[in-house]
Amino acid sequence: MNIQTRATLLFSLLTSLIILLFSGFIYVFTNHYAFEDFYRRLETRVNITADTRLQNSTGQDPRQIQQLRQEYLEKLPSEKEYLLEVSSFNSLVSPETQNLPQAFVSELLRQGSGRHRANRTFYAGRLQRAHGKNWLVAVSAKEPYWLRDVTRLTRILLVGFLVSIVVVYLVGRRFTWLTFKPIREMIRNVQGISAQNLNLRLDPGENKDELSELALTFNEMLTRLETAFETQNNFVSNASHELRTPLTIIKGEAELVLGSKGLSAEQRQSIEVILQEADVLRDILTSLLGMAQSGFDGKKQNWEPVRVDELLWLVKESADQRYPGNRITIDYSTLPSEEAQLQVLGNENLLKLALSNIVLNACKYSHNQEVRLSIETGKDTLNVVVQDQGIGIPEAELPYVFVPFFRASNTTDFEGHGVGLPLSLNIIRLHRGSIGITTREGAGTEFRILLPNAMFHG
Repeated sequence: MNIQTRATLLFSLLTSLIILLFSGFIYVFTNHYAFEDFYRRLETRVNITADTRLQNSTGQDPRQIQQLRQEYLEKLPSEKEYLLEVSSFNSLVSPETQNLPQAFVSELLRQGSGRHRANRTFYAGRLQRAHGKNWLVAVSAKEPYWLRDVTRLTRILLVGFLVSIVVVYLVGRRFTWLTFKPIREMIRNVQGISAQNLNLRLDPGENKDELSELALTFNEMLTRLETAFETQNNFVSNASHELRTPLTIIKGEAELVLGSKGLSAEQRQSIEVILQEADVLRDILTSLLGMAQSGFDGKKQNWEPVRVDELLWLVKESADQRYPGNRITIDYSTLPSEEAQLQVLGNENLLKLALSNIVLNACKYSHNQEVRLSIETGKDTLNVVVQDQGIGIPEAELPYVFVPFFRASNTTDFEGHGVGLPLSLNIIRLHRGSIGITTREGAGTEFRILLPNAMFHG
């Protein structure tokens, strides 16, 4: 999940939460206000009923009372009035109490006033003393009209909340798309920069914000990389001639002296050592130049489809010349059925060099025991497997085998310079691949070279 999607979801979640809280506040406030208003209406009718009916017993005109109620008070649904006498023992004399909830009656007798709701019926009442007696005055009504409005409001809020989630997500997606647009453009520009066009720079824009600082930081890094690549290019271009020429002269002079007559045994041995060390220096120089060249951008190389099975035959021919008594075998049992699955995109010479280094090491460190080569195919990769029965690699030293000039502690009896595997890793990485190692000291090593299949190479 990319940052834009996470930002969209977070924005939608927070905004939806705010809308939900606001809708909940509206519902709670409206519901509370509606109930409070209805109970106040009932209490108003309780007061009027107490005053009019108790005063009516003293001679108030009933028609005048009825006229006042019709003019100033609306008729509530199923409205009923209760006027009950309370005895001195705090109990009701009239049997009409059976129409009132017992909990409501108990509350009135205990507190003197109260409110009560039973299912869809609402009650309000109070105790009133008149004519030397205590009276319970109550009014009830059913299903006030606003309950339907509150229910309708609840549905509206719920539907509105669901619709707002969709709207907020779409708005948030558009908002984050516009917000991250400069970052996407910066990524696209950076992806277009390679070793061939390190002179390109990112546009920091006119805004002095974090993106502008990031672009300036990238530009400074590109400047340093351009300088480093130019230095490397100059070294690779000139080192071969500048270093090989004096080395060739040294070897030539040493061979000339070695062919002279009258040399003592000590002198001849010294000159032979010079020639041997000159060959070692030449090999190290060749490997170092190969490592430098393999660090170039892949787009500068001559990429072409390479059949790995044919490449393994070239590697075997090279090993036959280097180690005539080798026991290299190529296993064809795991070859894929389709020819296209045997191809990778790359530079044939570099790939041959990388595989040769690994195969020759397998021969050298196994005392020319059997070395098995095979090709396997993965989901989108082609794997070259090199198995030997050699000395293996100590587990503690395994993380360092690709460090230049590092040699394992059990290789002191073998010639080497510690640059073959680092060079192979550079070349494989240049081809967007990787190398895996499975080893056990004294039992052999398995190298697994993973390369992108030409059908999936991007």
